[in-house]
Amino acid sequence: MKRTDFHYELPPELIAQRPLAKRSASRLLVLDGDSGAVQHQHFPQLLDHLGPDDLLVFNDTRVIPARLWGRKETGGKVEILLERMTGVYTGDAHIRSSKSPKPGTTLHLSREAGGEDTGVTLTVTGRNGDLFCLSSECNAEDAGQVTPLGDILSDIGHMPLPPYIERADELADRDRYQTVYAAKDGAVAAPTAGLHFTEELLQKVDAIGIRRTTVTLHVGAGTFQPVREDEIEDHVMHAEYVEVDEAVAEAVRQTRARGGRVVAVGTTAVRSLETSAQATGEVAPYRGDTDIFIFPGYRFKAVDAMVTNFHLPESTLLMLVSAFAGKDPIMAAYSEAVAEGYRFFSYGDAMFLTAAAGSRRSA
Repeated sequence: MKRTDFHYELPPELIAQRPLAKRSASRLLVLDGDSGAVQHQHFPQLLDHLGPDDLLVFNDTRVIPARLWGRKETGGKVEILLERMTGVYTGDAHIRSSKSPKPGTTLHLSREAGGEDTGVTLTVTGRNGDLFCLSSECNAEDAGQVTPLGDILSDIGHMPLPPYIERADELADRDRYQTVYAAKDGAVAAPTAGLHFTEELLQKVDAIGIRRTTVTLHVGAGTFQPVREDEIEDHVMHAEYVEVDEAVAEAVRQTRARGGRVVAVGTTAVRSLETSAQATGEVAPYRGDTDIFIFPGYRFKAVDAMVTNFHLPESTLLMLVSAFAGKDPIMAAYSEAVAEGYRFFSYGDAMFLTAAAGSRRSA
């Protein structure tokens, strides 16, 4: 398939720049992948589409303040976006600067772009593919003065808002660009389908008797990487760290036994479950990286329905939801969402999708 098959026109004013005052106040477009039927609702009405036999699967990753500003010893400005922690004092990062820093380069950090030095430094120790390896250990006079990288991020790091949010991060983003159930540090982008859930809504989920469980996928900056190949099959997917434990596998087995549906909250939960089912066709414990690329023609092994936000044109995530609910129904629904003035992307509105005929392996 062609990358351009997944293009759509989006007026810039529909890209949400800030969250709504209340998380659950967003709209919900409900799409039946089988018939293509669309309903326009609000997010709390999601519960009308779920039953006590169903299982909601959430991604419990927590976004870290992964963006740092600083300068090289020569004075050149740098912008650092940590991709992942590799140790207490080390991590791999994207670095934007006029010239790529070489191994041994000391980076002097500031609280804001172009701000004064804080006295905190990181050292470039090498490369890991396109990423730069960083360490906070190299410039300390003794081990007692070494600051863990996570502490540096907590102190002077900024929330890594997506590139289509055209404003600086604000203090409020530390709360709102985070799900209410976030538990495990490691993401540099939010699993945005979960941003609509409030504690009150989760209590209603429990009251209905809908089961819920959690996987972990630490979302990387690669989630915003565009597909550059004309033929989508030629695209090389970025890798992200995933954990699916035995409790999740057992919850899925029990859901299947009672005739319920596995409902993934977000494409990250989808990719986690589908990765864990690759070896045997059934959800099983899995821990490690995944570079699973799901596009039309894929047969889903684990997921029956999903909650998701709207995705960028020609993106891998738009291809994923097209594989699930059907390319034509998805593109028609997106066109309708634009016409209806839905809010798009991370801080935007949501969709509830059920599978198209033929998208499940058992179909």
